[in-house]
Amino acid sequence: MSTTHLPNATVPKGHFAVYVGETQKKRFVVPFSYLKHPSFQNLLNQAEEQFVFTIPCSEESLVDLTCNLWSS
Repeated sequence: MSTTHLPNATVPKGHFAVYVGETQKKRFVVPFSYLKHPSFQNLLNQAEEQFVFTIPCSEESLVDLTCNLWSS
């Protein structure tokens, strides 16, 4: 599956959702493999500089996750 505009669809395994647009946001489903590409990494870096990435979980959940990832 390539990048696809899927407004309300479930994100398939191996993909993640991103929202694109300056005024009206559209949701796209993107393969994880795109994270390896310098051009896509550049877009993410630009977004990080302009916007704050918010992870929708508690601090405790994030700490637990990162501890589990670190120890594995």
